[in-house]
Amino acid sequence: MRIRDRLGISTRRQRQLTWLMELIMLGVFLYGVWKVNVKIIANAGVALLIAQLVPVLERDYGVPLDAGLTLWITSAVFLHAFGTIGTGGESFYVSIPWWDHMTHALSSSVIAGVGYATVRALDEHSDNVSLPPRFIFVFILLFTLAYGVFWEILEFGIGQAAALLGTESVLTQYGLEDSLWDLVYNTLGAVVVATWGTAHLNGISEYIQDRLDRRAA
Repeated sequence: MRIRDRLGISTRRQRQLTWLMELIMLGVFLYGVWKVNVKIIANAGVALLIAQLVPVLERDYGVPLDAGLTLWITSAVFLHAFGTIGTGGESFYVSIPWWDHMTHALSSSVIAGVGYATVRALDEHSDNVSLPPRFIFVFILLFTLAYGVFWEILEFGIGQAAALLGTESVLTQYGLEDSLWDLVYNTLGAVVVATWGTAHLNGISEYIQDRLDRRAA
């Protein structure tokens, strides 16, 4: 049973929450423009673009992204964008110790969802491919960890480039210990999806499988 069904959150309420987060992200972006803060502008701008990509995929390409999946993806980018602002001159990433862990777990769960839907579609598409549940579980963990390592390298590279140019980095890395904890919470997000992803992602898997079947026909 889906989590949102257990909580009794209606489709209409889920869409309202999504629209509210998009509106707040727009406010964060405008706040960054007002403050001439490149970090806030970049992070909020990218988050808004991702949030707007979701309805485009659903409307123009027929990807079955229901209200719950849309809310899930929007929540991940919203919390990241919102974390770049804060109080007392410090972002929530700095002033709230668990904020970074929360955003990494949530964003990695979205990445894990992509990996899960894709590998399930490949399993169903080809009779020559048979992937046992344990393999899929391990694959999702490794897929998400690979994404996490790539993200940490990206953060480091952008930080070094910003230091050389004498500008503020749009992504911040807080040291080796923080990077290791990021990978731990990335793994946690992957475990959640690998364990309970079936109820939420079957529609996406079937869509990918259908696209593969059409290409093979």
